[in-house]
Parts: sequence; C-alpha cells; structure tokens
Amino acid sequence: MTENIHTPQIEIPEDTLMKWQNIIDLMAELISVPAALIMRLVDSDIEVFVSSQSEGNPYHPGNHEHIVGSGLYCETVINTKNKLLIPNAHADEKWKNNPDIKINMISYLGFPIVLPDGKVFGTICVLDKKENAYSETYENLIKNFRDIIQFHLELIYMNSILGERNRSLSDYLEEIKILRGIVPICSFCKKIRDAEGKWCEVEAYIAKHSEAQFSHSFCPECMRLHYDDLFKGS
Repeated sequence: MTENIHTPQIEIPEDTLMKWQNIIDLMAELISVPAALIMRLVDSDIEVFVSSQSEGNPYHPGNHEHIVGSGLYCETVINTKNKLLIPNAHADEKWKNNPDIKINMISYLGFPIVLPDGKVFGTICVLDKKENAYSETYENLIKNFRDIIQFHLELIYMNSILGERNRSLSDYLEEIKILRGIVPICSFCKKIRDAEGKWCEVEAYIAKHSEAQFSHSFCPECMRLHYDDLFKGS
C-alpha cells in the first residue's frame, strides 16, 4: 500500500533536470498529447516534478496531492509498480469519477519510476483530453524514456553513496594524520597536552581525535601486581 512507501529525497542536479524536461517535452510532441509528466513522491504527497511545456497542459511543477486514497491514476501505478492504461475514463466504471476528470484528462498511460533500492520514486505518464488507447510504439517509447530516467537516478544514487564514503575516508585519514604527529606526553603521569595547551588523559585525547573506543581490562602483569591475592594458592 502507498502509506508503507517511504522514498528518500534525492537532490536532482540542474543539468539532469534539464534533460528530463527535454524528455517530457519530446514525449508530448511525439505522442501528440497535451500533458506528459514526471510525478514524484514527497513524504505523503505526490507532486508534479516535471511537466511538458505543451499547449493545453493543465499541470504545473509543484502541484501536489495527498497520495493515499487520492484516486489519481498515478496512485495505482505506485501501488502496483506496474503500467496503467486507461483509454477512456468516462467509459470505465472504476475511473469515471477520478480527480483528473474534472480537468477533462480522460485517458492515461503511466509507468513507475523505481530507485536502485527498489523504492518508488514516482511515475512517468501521459494524459489526453480525448479517448486514446496509445499504441505499442508509444508504450515502448515511454518505457525507454523511463529507463533513461532510472539510469540517471542510479548514477545520482551511487554518487551520493560514494560521496559519503569519500567523506568518511577523508575523516579517517585526517584522524591518522593527527595521531601520527608528535604527541607531547608527560613522562610521569602519561597525560597528553592538546593543541589548546590542556593536559588530558590518553583515553580522552584519542577519543577526541579519532573514532576509537576504549574497553578497559587488565594485562597479566598488572593483574598479578594489584590483585596478587587472587593468584595465591592457585
């Protein structure tokens, strides 16, 4: 069900967004429909993310609706993760009262856009003000455009993960650099002087400058030195 879908918000680069706009404009032109869209899930809403710049298109980027129970064509595509084709909503008992009828969008063809982790990003779809069964050629056209968009999302997704790993690696290397420097340590109490001139315990210094954690125990020599009674008679 839609309420169980949580889609992470991915930042789409401007150059990719321009490519998507070109794809959507080309779809509307080739299929000769007033509206071609990329819809995106945002929290509990679905919004128009990219809309074709075609004559008679009533959908504008940023338009959004609460997705659960909306009755929108795209809700079914997202729930099923499958293609949805409605040639004429007026002639379909299930769809004759859907919200898009109010703006005279009576035919629909849409496909899910899925992220690399299997979560649904949204949909890619076309809508028409007249009955339209859409040919197999048009279906293949939209599916191929959908695959291009999913490929772009995969690149963005992987770059995001690699970016996080690179940041973690940089932090780790910085920790090594700090710990490899000359560390001023007291010859008697073994406290370390930090960059601010304060003397602190070894554990505190290392914990501050790395992700290391300490688990205290006793070495055999210290165990015998401080708890020798435990070993007598053994």
